Amino acid sequence: MSQSNDLIDLVELSELAAVCARDLAEPIAQAGSMVLETLEQGGSLLFCGNGGSAADAQHLAAEYVIRFKRTRAPLRALALTTDTSVLTAGANDFGFAYVFARQVEALGREGDLLFLHSTSGDSENLLRAAEAARTAGIRTVALLARGGGRLRQEVDLALVIPTETIARAQELHLAIGHAICERVDRHFAEGSGG
Repeated sequence: MSQSNDLIDLVELSELAAVCARDLAEPIAQAGSMVLETLEQGGSLLFCGNGGSAADAQHLAAEYVIRFKRTRAPLRALALTTDTSVLTAGANDFGFAYVFARQVEALGREGDLLFLHSTSGDSENLLRAAEAARTAGIRTVALLARGGGRLRQEVDLALVIPTETIARAQELHLAIGHAICERVDRHFAEGSGG
């Protein structure tokens, strides 16, 4: 019996994950170092994205605030995708392009770190958020795909998944986010004796 077509996506994902583990190991480690430095110096992690990438942003912020694998002190992280009043007021009053930038301006401080999740790298609201972060002295990491788009050139560190497939990109963005969480989790749990 031949392999089911239902499993083709899993095979594609596993092959792409192996490529990312090999080719993106250094920038993933760099992103982990940026997270540790930010948190150790009292900064906050900010996350944003659209659609499925918004869900990834929320998911990862929760891993830091609540826990990942180990019990340890909560870490400063905030998803800019969750406050419907802020999002709708921002979109209504300033336009959807500014819904994240306004929050970065209001909540972000120099020494924070902004994660931008995007499969295209061309979302105007993420480009404006990166610009607002740069103005505020906030470092930026983008999780991207499809070549990285314009956002690739606007951030301090770009992690670009080599795929045109949105689902594969989002699956691997979350896996990379979890790999970084694992390093941070281990560091802070060991530091607290947890």
